[in-house]
Amino acid sequence: MKAKITYILELLRTSFWFVPLIIVISAIGLSGLLTYIDSLVDYKPQGFFLYLYTGSAESARSILSTISAAMLGAASIVFSITLVALSLASSQFGPRLVRNFMYDRLNQTVLGTYIATFMYSLLVLQTVKGTEAEVQFIPHLAILFSLAISVCSIILLVIFIHHISVSIQADHIISTTANNLNKSLRKLFPEESEQNKPEPGRTEPQSFTINIKGIPLHSHADGYLQTTNTYGLIELAQKNDFYVKLHCRPGDYVVKDSVLATYYAAEPPRDNLLQNIYKNFILGKRRTPIKDPEFAINQIVEIACRALSPGINDPFTAITGIDKLTSAMCYLTKAHFPKPEKYDTEGVLRLTIRPFTFSGLLDASFNQIRQYGAPSPSVMIRLMEALFVIYGFASKKSDKDDILRHADMIFRTSQITFKETNDFFDLSNRYEKFERI
Repeated sequence: MKAKITYILELLRTSFWFVPLIIVISAIGLSGLLTYIDSLVDYKPQGFFLYLYTGSAESARSILSTISAAMLGAASIVFSITLVALSLASSQFGPRLVRNFMYDRLNQTVLGTYIATFMYSLLVLQTVKGTEAEVQFIPHLAILFSLAISVCSIILLVIFIHHISVSIQADHIISTTANNLNKSLRKLFPEESEQNKPEPGRTEPQSFTINIKGIPLHSHADGYLQTTNTYGLIELAQKNDFYVKLHCRPGDYVVKDSVLATYYAAEPPRDNLLQNIYKNFILGKRRTPIKDPEFAINQIVEIACRALSPGINDPFTAITGIDKLTSAMCYLTKAHFPKPEKYDTEGVLRLTIRPFTFSGLLDASFNQIRQYGAPSPSVMIRLMEALFVIYGFASKKSDKDDILRHADMIFRTSQITFKETNDFFDLSNRYEKFERI
């Protein structure tokens, strides 16, 4: 259930309609509330009421009609500008970055504000009754609020245009993507000092007795494994006395009828138990950063690789991406990576997962950039410098060996691709620093 809720919340956060819908619903409710207050108050042109709208019913209709038309036009402009920004980001930086633009709260708020102002003015307009020769009902407070949010909407349009002009710049996009990556890494891999100690009274892990051959659990559909509720599986396994070995992890593409996991227990699973097990796996059409750290890494890698393509040939953007990945990898050298074995509260092995590792995330960060950036000395030299920085943070021998492995690959690749001797000499000097440590 927790995994499903997390998945739904992620969908709402990255949808372009949820925040505007909430704002529009609020505006509809506010129009009714202010109109109701207007119907209860007897306005007289003195004191505070001097600041309210005091015109005729015809003037009120004219004002509200003008605001409605203007806000609808502004909403169409905002929507058009947003689509242009999405198209530019998709073509230049990669389609997977469109998610970041859709997640942008300011874009959602601006669009929602204009549509909400349009709806609010339209609803207040239909409450204006009578003419100068008849008994009139003019919602003075509601009209004043409509004028106020119209002024705010104009200011918001200026802020929106500035925000869009900044948000399509390469440095800003990389920085935003890197911030999302860092948040994801800190959530999935907390620092060693932040790890909770084992609960008091927990027994030592016990071996799980397997009396029958494992039963494969097949996927019911194609798609990317977006999240796995490990806590739900452990709780279910403890309650029903079984053990599960996962063969996929978040981010993997799963083919229909392929094996998701293997079930071990003294007896075959019942149908209702199988259904409960499958509820802990969520498949989707695309990857998400919920439990997939490689997704956020790949977003930065994609920007760097596109920048190194012959059509763009922008090594500076690629170098910026390398710098951001360097910060992420330095953090991972002191982060806690979960172990494959998962135990229940009684210390019984209930689940084995395919965990993410420092080696795998380092490969995801630098392999493709090295391959695409091989002809560029500036990119290869920065990669070597980045690895040296990460090496200085690493404390585990296995992590240092992985970093040296990448340094060796960069050095060997440069021997083949560099055409200028001085460029290779510069890279060699940086490579030799590893030997002097």
